[in-house]
Amino acid sequence: MGREHHARLPRTRARLHAATGAALFALLLLVLTAVPAGAGSDGFRGETARAVRAHERARERVDRLREADAPATEVKDAERRRRAVRAGLWDLLWSTGRNSGDPVAVDPSGRDRHCPFGDRSRPPTRRARPWTAPTHRYWLSAGYAEKGSRWAHRHTGQDFAVDSGTPVYAVGSGTVRATTCGDGFGNQVLIRHRDGYFTQYAHLSRIDVRKDGRVTAGQRIGLSGATGNVTGPHLHFEVRITPYVGSAVPPLPWLRRKDVRVTGAGAFVTPRLRDSLTP
Repeated sequence: MGREHHARLPRTRARLHAATGAALFALLLLVLTAVPAGAGSDGFRGETARAVRAHERARERVDRLREADAPATEVKDAERRRRAVRAGLWDLLWSTGRNSGDPVAVDPSGRDRHCPFGDRSRPPTRRARPWTAPTHRYWLSAGYAEKGSRWAHRHTGQDFAVDSGTPVYAVGSGTVRATTCGDGFGNQVLIRHRDGYFTQYAHLSRIDVRKDGRVTAGQRIGLSGATGNVTGPHLHFEVRITPYVGSAVPPLPWLRRKDVRVTGAGAFVTPRLRDSLTP
C-alpha cells in the first residue's frame, strides 16, 4: 500500500496494539465507505472532511496530554488512536489517488512527465529558525476554504502572490516525498516533516530538489511560477495529514503552532501583481 509503516513493538504488546488499531481502522473505513468512493462525490468529500477533523481532534488531545505531563501510557494511547485515524484516511486517499491519476500516488518522482528540474539546491549557509515562511516578498491572496469560480470546491491551501521566479523555501526540515507535474497543481513539491504532516508547494516554474532528498528549514526547493490551473503567478501552499488530496488542514494556524507568523503582506509586492491576484 501507499502508507508508511512503523517499527514493530514487542510481540505481546504488538498483538494488543494491532487489535486496537485494526478495530479503529475498520470503524473508520466503515464510516468512509458508507457512500460511493468517487473523487467527485459530495458524500465522499464530506466523509473525508470528517475524518480530517477527527484526526485534528485526536492530535489536539495528544498535545494537551503532553502539555499537562500526563502519564506516558495515556499519551501513547492517544497517539495510537491518532495514527489509526490517519492510517485509514491514508489508505483510502491513496487508493482514490491511484484511481484518479493523482501524480503524487502514480508518479511521485516526476520522471514520467519530465518535470523541469533545476540544479539541486543546498541547505542555507546561515542557520535558519526551525520553521519559516514558504516564500518572501509576498501578498496573501486566496485563503484556505475560500469559495470561488476558480475552484470546483473550496480552496485547499493558502496562496502567496509572488512574481514568477521568486524563491520558494521548505518551511521546515524533512524529506521530499514527491516532485511531480502535469496536473492542476502544475509543478509541485511535497515534503514530509518530522511531526508527520506534509507541506505542498505548487505551481512552480522550476523544481530544485529530488524525491527522497533531505531538506532543512529555509532551503530553496524551487521557483514560483504559473504552471497548472492558475490565473497568474503565485505559490499555492498546503498542509496535509497524508501526501494525498483530501487531507488538507488550515495552513496558517499550523504555521502559527510552529511560531511562524504570516501576515497579509510580506514586504513589497508590485501593485500590478497584487491587484491581479487578490480576490
